[in-house]
Parts: sequence; C-alpha cells; structure tokens
Amino acid sequence: MSKKLRSQNWFGKDGKDGFIYRAWMKNQGIPDDEFRGKPVIGICNTWSELTPCNGHFRELAESVKKGVLEAGGFPLEFPVMSLGETLIKPTAMLYRNLASMDVEESIRANPIDGVVLLCGCDKTTPSLVMGACSVDIPTLVVSGGPMLTGKFRGKNIGTSDIWRFSQELSTGKITQQDLRMAEAAMCRSDGHCAVMGTASTMACMVESLGLSLPENAAIPAADSRRKVFAQLSGQRIVEMVKEDLTLTHILTRKAFENAIMVNAAIGGSTNFVIHLLAIAGRIGVPLHIDDFDRLSNGIPLLANLQPSGEYFMEDLYYAGGLQAVMKELDRFLNKDCITVNGNTIGENLKDSSCYNRNVIETTQTPFNKTSGIIVLKGNICEDGAVIKPSAATPELMQHTGKAVVFENIEDYKLRVNDPDLEIDETCIMVLKNVGPKGYPGMAEVGNMTLPKKILDKGITDMVRISDGRMSGTGFGTVVLHVTPEAAVGGTFALLKTGDSITLDVINRTLTVALSADELAQRRASWKAPEAAANRGFVGLYVQHVQQANLGADLDFLIGQSGSIVTRDSH
Repeated sequence: MSKKLRSQNWFGKDGKDGFIYRAWMKNQGIPDDEFRGKPVIGICNTWSELTPCNGHFRELAESVKKGVLEAGGFPLEFPVMSLGETLIKPTAMLYRNLASMDVEESIRANPIDGVVLLCGCDKTTPSLVMGACSVDIPTLVVSGGPMLTGKFRGKNIGTSDIWRFSQELSTGKITQQDLRMAEAAMCRSDGHCAVMGTASTMACMVESLGLSLPENAAIPAADSRRKVFAQLSGQRIVEMVKEDLTLTHILTRKAFENAIMVNAAIGGSTNFVIHLLAIAGRIGVPLHIDDFDRLSNGIPLLANLQPSGEYFMEDLYYAGGLQAVMKELDRFLNKDCITVNGNTIGENLKDSSCYNRNVIETTQTPFNKTSGIIVLKGNICEDGAVIKPSAATPELMQHTGKAVVFENIEDYKLRVNDPDLEIDETCIMVLKNVGPKGYPGMAEVGNMTLPKKILDKGITDMVRISDGRMSGTGFGTVVLHVTPEAAVGGTFALLKTGDSITLDVINRTLTVALSADELAQRRASWKAPEAAANRGFVGLYVQHVQQANLGADLDFLIGQSGSIVTRDSH
C-alpha cells in the first residue's frame, strides 16, 4: 500500500500517544495485530428505533463487518444522527444539514481510512453522502432496501395509497377501522417505502452516481441477498482504500448528469433535485437547477412504478433492478464514469437484462413519454420551481385559475374544509411560508389535500403551488420549491386570493397576472414573518439556510474541509 493510512496517525504512533489511542480501544477485546497497518473501515450507521426504515441496520452492519474482516480490514461501527421521516417534527428536512455535520465531523475526527454509509430513510442518504463528500475519503453506500409490497384485501398497496385512503376516508368510502386494517397490512417487513418515493429515489441516486455496488437500489430489505450485498460491500471498501478511490474520483460532472437522466427514467421524487444540488455543492461540481430540466428532456419514463405507475420496488428487483433500467438508457448515459467497484458504468451494465417488460419498458415503447423534473420560471418563481409531470394530470398542465391563498400551514388546516371557503375545481390552491426559512425546514406539505367539498364532487386533483416540498410517494399537479420563498419576500409572498395564476408546463412558466406597479405596491407593504427561533440549531438554520434552487444547504457548509486533522490533543 503506497499511501500511508490515515489511521496510522493514531494507531501507528509510539510512546504516550500511541499508548492512549490503542489502550482504550483494547478494552473491547481487540488484539494488538488489528492496529498494525490494517485499513480501518468506519461503518456509519443510522440505525434507530425512531427510524423504522433503518430498524434492521444493526444486523446489516454485521454483514458489512464480515466483508471487511474477510478482506483484511479492521471494521469499527459508529452511530450518527438518524432522521426518521415518519416521526420527526416539524420535518426531517430541518435536520438534514445537522446530520451531515455529524457525519462529516465523525469521519474526519476519527482514525478512519474508508467508510461504508448505511442509509435508507429519506434524509439519511443525502445527509450521509453530503457529510462524506466534505471529507473525501474512500466511501461506499449500502442502502437498507425497500420493504416488501403491502397486501390488503386482495390488492397490492404501498405508501402512495395513504393519500388515496385519506381521500376515501374524507368522503366516507372507507371507515377509520378500514384504515387501521390497511395500516397493519402495508408495512409488513423491514425496509423503507415500497414505492418510488424519496427513499427509493435516493437509493437509485447513489447507484446511478456510482457510489454503490450494482443492484443496491432494489434488493428488498427482507431478501437474504441484501445481507450478501452488504458483505460484498464490506470486502470492496477495503480494496477502495488500497486504491485510494475517493469520492472526488467518482462524483464527476458526468456522474451527476447520469443521475439526473436515470431519475427521469424511474419517475423519481422531486426531492431528488434539492438533495443532488446539495451533494454537488459539497463535492464542488457546478450544478444548476436548470440542468434537471435540460437533462431530463427527451428521457421517457421507463419504470412503471408507483406513484407514477402501477408496480413496486420489489417488482423492479425481480425485473432486473436499476441496472436493467440503465441498460435501456445506453445511448444517453456517460458510460465512462468510474464507480466504486472500479468498473465504469458501461462495464457494469454489459450483462444487465430485463425480465419483465410490464415493469421496465424500452425507450422505443416507454411507459410514459413524459418524465423527469420540469423547472418552471416566471414572476411567481423568479429563481425557479419544479413539477413532476409523470405524477400530474395532463389536462391541468396548462391551466389558468383563481388563486385561493393560505398564508401558512395553520391557515390551511383551519380553512381548507370550511364550507364557506370560496373555491371550486378550477381554482389554484396556494400555500405560502412552508419553505426552508418559512416553515422552517421546508416540509412535505405541498400536495395539499383537497377541500372536502371538492372531493365530494369526485374531483381528485387540482393545481397546487407552494414553496415547500412533497413526499416522493405523493402525486398530483403540484408545483413545488417556489423560489424565492415567501418568507424572504419573493413575488410568491405577495400573492392574494383572487389573483389570476397561469401554469403553463409546456412552456415552462408560472405567472400571475399582476402589473409591475401592483407588485411594487404590495412589496412596499409586505412585512417579513418573525423568525421561527433565535437559538440553537434552528436559529442557526434560519440564519444560514440557502434557497431551494441551491440545495437548501447551510451556506457555511458548502465545499470540502478535507480529511486532515490539524491539531493533536495528546
């Protein structure tokens, strides 16, 4: 091994310093030879009983350790902040950047030569990758895998069905007891959401970027092959350390382009945009929100998966996995990009095959010619907004309607089902102050449930606009990530009920029919909302979080600090 191991700056020392670094480690029963030049592999674990998607990670970590030991490495598992999407209030996104700081400092401060990131639930993947990028040592990702498809009354169900169940409960088609029964039938194994929600999108993201071994994205958590995959990953990270194959070598501009094109083909979550922008900012690759539209354009939707389609992640695995989808994109992808296994994307895809054309279509006969992420511009969203066309209603993609404005999430909850609310299906629902600073944390509330009196008519979709996000499991004609957000005084902050808004997805525009003079008058009387907090992390977040079009990272976290520790305490 030509390059000195980082860990030897701890364990390779003589005298008092070496004594201290080794002696306390030996209280765990570690023999002396483990410290003599073996690559130390950190296993960064987001296991937590408060993060159900990652609840099987202690067991998965043991499989990684087996692989590390087989390859002659020295595995050391360590915990970092875990973000459970379903439980954390006000939103897990508020803490993504905090978790990334935990990861970055835990890796840099400790005797680690290479790291395996164990991540699954929505924010655990981007936060771990962001933190690792800022250190830039050999890194490999192991996702936890999707849960098995839910089964309820003869039908397959997944997280996307929650929104349907909610509408049916509101209109009296099902009872609360029915909902409880469905609840027990949906999450029937370890793993994250079984649909192409944000967690699955993130697993696909790391595989398409080349940060994981092939097949990472789709192997179900309950499948024994997930453990085999983890063990093989443990073996490979040791070799990556010997090769000094760091994130900078893998996360090139071309790799980011591949990820955007693959995301279009799978109908991935809109949250992909905000997380990939943040990762690019950490590794130092120029990436602009407009790149998502440009690179998605012309890529059809190939994966027939909920919420844009019919099937589930389990079906994707049996059909050939993400590698089979990428094989269909052969003429689009940058196939010379290197991946963590040392091979290029092209070499990895060489033997991939599709085994079920109902799940994975071809580019000649796609599941949907409309795909990807479309970026909108206009006087409502000067710096951009996004919409996922494959999850929208085609008839609403060009629509003009009267705005019905909710000033914040509390205002929405208070008035949405008021029988006297002046709204019909032609209106456009607008939700303000749910962006990065306004919520704070940019919550997944953009796909607002429609008013009961609209649902009672049998209407299931309306145009909805917000500066917040939407769950990757959600669907509908929903415009998200409006930037600048209302809380910082963008035009979006000035909208009022009754304004005429035009959504024109075909021409990439989102506008309000207001004159420059009217906007100027409104802006002169606009007052910024009070800050959500002035202490602790939330106070820090509100002061330093960037806008959605920049990835909503904290401004002082952009870029790398590297792996060098400049001071020694002993």
